[in-house]
Amino acid sequence: MADPAPDDGAQVDPALAARLAADPLADLLGIVLEEVRPGYARAGMTVGPRLLNTVGTAHGGATMALLDVVHAAVSNSHGVVAVAQDVHTEFLAPGRPGERLVAEGTELHRSRRTAVYRIDARGEDGRLVATALARVFRTERSWATAE
Repeated sequence: MADPAPDDGAQVDPALAARLAADPLADLLGIVLEEVRPGYARAGMTVGPRLLNTVGTAHGGATMALLDVVHAAVSNSHGVVAVAQDVHTEFLAPGRPGERLVAEGTELHRSRRTAVYRIDARGEDGRLVATALARVFRTERSWATAE
């Protein structure tokens, strides 16, 4: 995974952090946003019975949702509304039944109009389950005024 953004004490506005953590699909899937700071986000999910595919491992859609929740949080962590343009995902190993997966996202590049993020999901034993390279378009709207 890319090096995490330095923890320089910078914080995300608490109202924005609460909005990002209140994602209805994340709630449905049991995804919990654990940390968000400028340029970094982390979330976890336990692979329960309803998140398994027909061969008994974590469904790719559930794993992708975990990556996407982190992508949304890290890309909006600077307080500017960001809209996903592209997410390229590689599924590398299956998530196991009952296992807790943790995804971390870091900012690789950010300009005034676009940004790129790396998001990795790992199993409890540290193996890389999935990785994504994601790009966003950064609008000029502040989250403080977004509806």
